[in-house]
Order: sequence, then structure tokens, then C-alpha cells
Amino acid sequence: MSIIKTCNLLSDRFRTFYPVVIDFETAGFNSKTDAILEMAVITLKMDNFGWLHKEHTLHFHIKPFKGSIINSDAISFNKIDPFNPLRGAISEKKAIESMIKMVQDGIKENDCSQGIVVAHNATFDHNFLMEAIQRAKIKHNPFHSFVTFDTAALSGLAVGQTVLAKACKAIGLPFDNNQAHSALYDTLQTANLFCELVNRWKRLGGWPLNIEKK
Repeated sequence: MSIIKTCNLLSDRFRTFYPVVIDFETAGFNSKTDAILEMAVITLKMDNFGWLHKEHTLHFHIKPFKGSIINSDAISFNKIDPFNPLRGAISEKKAIESMIKMVQDGIKENDCSQGIVVAHNATFDHNFLMEAIQRAKIKHNPFHSFVTFDTAALSGLAVGQTVLAKACKAIGLPFDNNQAHSALYDTLQTANLFCELVNRWKRLGGWPLNIEKK
């Protein structure tokens, strides 16, 4: 008699890591000196059959931290006016603390050990995240200090494309270029891409259901 054991725990799939999709829109490329202007975060869940889905979403417009640099080329590219009062921006510290709370809750609920950043060109977002957590004086950083899941690299392997828009289209996901470079939209699309990459690998036979014979 064969008994199919369903792999339904997120912690089983990613070596106890809790994947968190993140995108920052910033006022430059230097994570130590340049302001974070917008942040979006999406956590993921796994159903009882081992399929990966989006779960919770946070999105904040962020006030530049004191002494930060704002590069004109960067804000011209992302079209963010850091000082527009209609943005409803909050402090970087408050945004980071809210995100950390959500991630810590998710780690506990899913029996995971640490959060792991999922991002497109993940080194960029990971660097900004680590600096923001340090500025916020978070005592217990729930994220791995250097390990990430980079959807640019993963999609380069899977579909031969590394640009987010092209990778989404190559794998069969819609992408609206008019909404690109919004932290919320880019995070949503990155989460969709990562879930599809993981789920497609499962459909192809990678990480299958465990079968135990008794």
C-alpha cells in the first residue's frame, strides 16, 4: 500500500527559510547614504498540496531619513517627488518596524527559522533593507544576513530573460510597463514570477510529493 505524504510546509520547501518579496524605490544606488522613498513587501504561503501563493502585502511611501542624499537622476527615473505631501509618506523607522512585525509573525506561524529576501536583482534590495534595519535599531533582525532568492538569476536560468518585464512575459505573466518602477507593482510582479518559477519546477518533477511505502 502506498501512502502519499503531502509536503505542505513552507519551511520544508526552503530549508526553514521564510521567503519575503521586497522592492524598494530609492533616491540613488548607495544603500548607506541614499534615501528610501517607497517600499512594498509581500509574504508567501504554501497550500496543502505544496503550491506557492502570495499572502500578505504591505506598502509604504517613505520620508527620506535625516541627512540622506537624493539624486536628481534617480527621482527623474522613478518619477517620485519625495516632498509631495500627498504621498502620505511615513518615517522609514515606522515602515521598517511594521514590516519586521509581519515577517516575524510569518516566521513563527510557518515554523521557519529566518526570513529570506526575494527580489529582482536582489543584492540591491537586500543592501537597502539591511541598512534601513540598522538605522531603525532593530534588535533582532529576522532576515538572513546575505542569502537571497534573486528572480533575475532564476528567470535567466528558467526562461532566458533577466529583465523583470521580459521575464514575466516569457513565463506567461502579464506586465504593464506603465506601472513599472512602482514598488507595489514591481513587488506584485516579482512575487507572481517567483511563485510561477517555483510551481513550474514542481510541475516538471522538482520537489515532488514524498511517497512512503508501508
